[in-house]
Amino acid sequence: MKIIPLAFDSLGVRSVATFVETDDVNILIDGGCALGPRRYSLPPHPLEWKKLEELSEIIISHAMIADVLIISHYHYDHYFPAEPEIFKGKIALVKHPEEKINKSQYNRSHDFLPRIESIVKKLEYADNKNFKFGKTKLKFSPPVWHGKKGTKLGYVIMVSIDDGKERFIHGSDAQGPVEDKTTEWIISEDPDILFQDGVATLFLGWRESPKLLEYGNKNCIKILEQTKVKKMVLDHHIVRDLKYKEKIRPVLEKAKELGKEFITAAEFAELKPNFLEARRKELYQKNTLE
Repeated sequence: MKIIPLAFDSLGVRSVATFVETDDVNILIDGGCALGPRRYSLPPHPLEWKKLEELSEIIISHAMIADVLIISHYHYDHYFPAEPEIFKGKIALVKHPEEKINKSQYNRSHDFLPRIESIVKKLEYADNKNFKFGKTKLKFSPPVWHGKKGTKLGYVIMVSIDDGKERFIHGSDAQGPVEDKTTEWIISEDPDILFQDGVATLFLGWRESPKLLEYGNKNCIKILEQTKVKKMVLDHHIVRDLKYKEKIRPVLEKAKELGKEFITAAEFAELKPNFLEARRKELYQKNTLE
């Protein structure tokens, strides 16, 4: 199995776009990306717009060679609402548009899905379902919270991909994970490689309780201890905080103790992290276009 992070926050944009290649099938997960509209009261820097254009092109080029396109939920950094044509001739496995969904995502899904229904090879609601392509098995989680229980952000679905040699989980925006049911599903799948979203630590203390981070760290440690995971990627919301490593120190220490890698998506791709949104103020102060 080949796993390629295409666009992530550690690569310069808001995204968790990932391409998975097995002997049987090519899969694009959450093929979309976006920019944070305001940060430090500043709009995106030109370097961010440049990176958005670059990575959008990379995502679209991989959509062209994918057999299966997955949408874990209907936030605009997880699919391209203006690019329905990339689904032409593809198998679309998507979050159910009516069950376990908030109003915003309901409206977005009902705008987008009718535009791809007539051009896809097949459209399936993937929540809590299994699919098989040759020897490659895809198992989707039931809908889980986009963060803590009751969040206004709604639900997402995670996917486990097993090619018979290795098992990979893409955890989408489950954040942390901060919910026990999310953690239990990941542990039950016992992945070799796990990509997951981290707690939005910038909101702690004013929009979110600091306990959220405690739960996220506790559950990450539980996953490290109770699965065979070799590489755990933590990215997306958490790396918008340049001090994120200080806040997940217990997890980093546990990973080191167990001889496991706990890294960003950029580092998984053997690249240097490029936290453009988190560095937006610095970029404007330097007034750089490099």
